[in-house]
Amino acid sequence: MQRLSTGLLAGLLALGCAAAQAEPGCETVKMADPGWSDIAATNALTGFVLEGMGYKPRVDTLAVPIIFGGLKDGQVDVFLGNWMPAQQGFYDKFVASGEVTQLAKNLDGTEFTLAVPDYVWEAGVQDFADLNRFAERFGSKLYGIGAGAPANLSLQEIIKKNDYDLGRWKLVESSEQAMLAEVGRAVKRQRFVAFLGWTPHPMNVQLNMRYLKGGEKYFGATGSVHTLTRKGYAQACPNVARLLNNLTFTQAMENSIMAAVANDKTSNGAAAKAWLQANPAVLDAWLEGVKTLDGQEALAAVKARL
Repeated sequence: MQRLSTGLLAGLLALGCAAAQAEPGCETVKMADPGWSDIAATNALTGFVLEGMGYKPRVDTLAVPIIFGGLKDGQVDVFLGNWMPAQQGFYDKFVASGEVTQLAKNLDGTEFTLAVPDYVWEAGVQDFADLNRFAERFGSKLYGIGAGAPANLSLQEIIKKNDYDLGRWKLVESSEQAMLAEVGRAVKRQRFVAFLGWTPHPMNVQLNMRYLKGGEKYFGATGSVHTLTRKGYAQACPNVARLLNNLTFTQAMENSIMAAVANDKTSNGAAAKAWLQANPAVLDAWLEGVKTLDGQEALAAVKARL
């Protein structure tokens, strides 16, 4: 009887090891963050779930062009921040060509275009075509985010083509945080400033701001965010891919997490866990058909971490 128990135990251990090795090379999930607050939030949510499943998420902060190149070369597994249509050029080069896979849509109803403080809007700047009438007050500057970001490339193309009479304007590239700090200084002094704005993001609550019309040719009227993976990832790591395919976020969810980080000075990881503790039902859909690394039911394992 003792030998039977030992054999049974050995069999169970072997079964567990087999399950863990069913997706060799998938234990570490290599993710990327362009330094954007929204992607930091969704990476944190995803990372918490992956850790509960027994995986090891690793997030590298990289510029958008490097992320796409990393996906192509297999150095990055997952990118949750494929903003469309803002990244149309990168989509055409990498996804449409089949070198990178667009796995699923994870957010809908986004906005991403030039914005101004409400007092600038009320002064008559409500459209891209209005900007150059106030060029002197703006200092002929548009404030963008990190160099190489697709939205910056769109602004550079506008300037190059002299669309909206902006040919003599200058794009100021910096990090998201530096751009918003400049906007904050301008607002305190009631100076004119035009900058890249998007939703979801805490800026929509922290600033009295308005989005300009007229830039739909470059930025679209509304957009969506998609999950990208390196080519062949879903075939190599189907369990993680199933989770990624299930993951959908909402603007309220992301705004809540980002606001906690900005206002309460907490980490993205802590804010994501707190949100999931308050909203555990979202895990039911996210983990449908998903297992832990060792082959157990993922839902119970992840909820146990809460």
